Amino acid sequence: MVAVSCEEGDGIVVQVHFPSIILLVMRSSISLIYHCSAKLKLILRSNNISRPFSCGNSAAMCLSMLDDEPSISYDAEDIPKRGCISAVNVDELESHHGDRCSAEEISWFCENQKSEEVEMESMKMSDTNCEWIRGCEKLYRAKLNQINMVRGLDKLFDQNSEAALALALKNGIRATCKMIHIFASRNMNHMAACLVLYLVRTYHGQKDSFTLLLDTFLDTCTERRVLKAVYSMLVNSYIKEDMLKIALEASFKGRLLKIFPSAAVCNSLLQALLRSNQSDLAWDFLEEMQSQGIGMNASIISLFINDYCIKGDVRSAWKLVTEMKNFGIKADMVAYSIIVHHLCRMSWLNEATCLFFKILQMGFFLDSVVISSVIDGYCKVGNLGKAIHILSMCNLPLDNFLYNSFLTKLCRDHDMSDASKLFLEMPEVGLHPDCYNYTTMIRGYCKAGDTKRALHYFGKMLKSGNRPSTTTYAVLVDVNCQIEDMGKAEHVLQIMMKDGLVPDVVVCNTLMHLYGKKGCLHKIFKLLGLMTTVNISPDIITYNTIIHSLMRNGFMTQARDILDELVQRGFSPDVVTFTSVIDGFAKRGNFEEAFLVWSSMKVPVQPDIITCSALLSGYCRANRMEEANVLFRKMLDAGLRPDLILYNTLIHGFCKIGCVEDACCLVNMMVQGDIYPNNATYRALVLGFEKKRVRNPAETAHSKLQEILVKNGINLGVDAYLSMVNGPRN
Repeated sequence: MVAVSCEEGDGIVVQVHFPSIILLVMRSSISLIYHCSAKLKLILRSNNISRPFSCGNSAAMCLSMLDDEPSISYDAEDIPKRGCISAVNVDELESHHGDRCSAEEISWFCENQKSEEVEMESMKMSDTNCEWIRGCEKLYRAKLNQINMVRGLDKLFDQNSEAALALALKNGIRATCKMIHIFASRNMNHMAACLVLYLVRTYHGQKDSFTLLLDTFLDTCTERRVLKAVYSMLVNSYIKEDMLKIALEASFKGRLLKIFPSAAVCNSLLQALLRSNQSDLAWDFLEEMQSQGIGMNASIISLFINDYCIKGDVRSAWKLVTEMKNFGIKADMVAYSIIVHHLCRMSWLNEATCLFFKILQMGFFLDSVVISSVIDGYCKVGNLGKAIHILSMCNLPLDNFLYNSFLTKLCRDHDMSDASKLFLEMPEVGLHPDCYNYTTMIRGYCKAGDTKRALHYFGKMLKSGNRPSTTTYAVLVDVNCQIEDMGKAEHVLQIMMKDGLVPDVVVCNTLMHLYGKKGCLHKIFKLLGLMTTVNISPDIITYNTIIHSLMRNGFMTQARDILDELVQRGFSPDVVTFTSVIDGFAKRGNFEEAFLVWSSMKVPVQPDIITCSALLSGYCRANRMEEANVLFRKMLDAGLRPDLILYNTLIHGFCKIGCVEDACCLVNMMVQGDIYPNNATYRALVLGFEKKRVRNPAETAHSKLQEILVKNGINLGVDAYLSMVNGPRN
């Protein structure tokens, strides 16, 4: 960069920085026309163009525009604004009293003006479709302070054309907004949208950033149609950055200016709101769209149908389909496809099939998406015959998705031989197995316990050029964790990250669980740090795994501290979290702390049978049966229904201290509650009678159990009954 000093009419010397490549040009005149011409040459000649302005062909740049934006001509309706650019005669600019040049400069300019004009004509001839050049010709005639304009352009288009330089300076936002309007007016909407997105990201942290940007866009705009296009880009940028609250505010604020986002941007905002579980706001915005003259259509209604289906409310989705005619809209194939797809996912195949044939009767052409959904649904429930029948009836050629449906069914049934044959058949019919097909086979062999074959398919996948997905690596991490091969699991994780894939929370939780089993607590917290680094949000399973690992390895205080911290931070521990802590304290005899945690459980997280069993087991192991019985009664009062394991735990606890009468009362209670004794119950009674030093404890236990069964209407011998319940007695 070279500093050039220019003298204005009042004798003020202004220093402007320009690239040295145009130094000779700058010496000729400080007129706006010549500066812009020189700067244009620099832009067109530059080999190092930054991303927002990069394009190999200027004509391609001019044709780059958002699908939903109209082509905007330069002669659109103008908005009179203070400080707006207006076209003037070139002679008037040259004769302006504030822009006089020295005799030497005028002489140099006259000698070189012709060559410059020839060069400009040559650039225009190189690409006759370039609206940018014609836009610059209009820009040359702007009646504006030349030095300020050159500074603005220099800020915006430095040697690397970095918009960041403009944004870093005090007046950069105005220059950038002006360039956005210029790009939009010349149908270079892609470049304009890039700059708008850059402004949104840069100014997001500032207070009232939206108001600042909107006011600047209004102040620098000359055409109303351009303003509408830029306004839609602004709202769309907030949607892309997941700033939905600001996007909504921006949309409603447009009413004051009598502008509204385009239909495509409105659809994007509706999708984003529904995706973030803000359906009420989505309905409100839909009403606003209608009030602004954007009518509802089948694609908009389909967004809400899909939202209902995702939430499992298929009835409301179907009701919306039937009510579409009230809005003058005919339900299309997309609406019906969404419902069929979700019915199949929910395994409501009878309903899905009925709707499938109803669509046929209505005269719709069934596409491969609907047919594949039904076939996949039948494959998932194991009804291959029905799937093949529908496939043959519709005469649909097999594709990778359909092959994957059949492969999934075979792998789930551990029929890996037929799955392998079907997989090898794909190239014979002209299909190349994709990532999903390979992953299905890898998962199938892993579940079948054949890790060697799974790795064989993984190798074939790499050789075929298919890039493994996060799911592929997750399957391999999981199988190595199941066989407790920590080294291989870590190696797979390293390969995954080298491949540019970020592990999801499921992969991290699986590896954490193995670390906990192995007692490698330092690796758990190291992995937790990695999750924070790569922006993986820990879920409740992550924290449960950490707490359980700490309790298992004797770090009870630290586990309780984490539980307390979760509650203080507003995180919602589930019943598993509390159960892990209670079980850990109870196993180590710290019943006071365990009972304190149990008592702290409130709505909506209340103790369940497993939680109570954890505390009761601790009491029984410590022979503290009085407290165990009190807790058991509290559990019954709370409406919890004991299961067989809990009854057997208590019965064994009472029998261990010789309280056979209490144990028999519990056996009678469980039979009355349709929970039937098993071999563990019988052995506990034998232990109880042994403790009471009965001469023949086994026969006594047999007799007592027979008495209880007959009393409750079960007229079977104990041996026959126990054999029926769970096999021969040991």
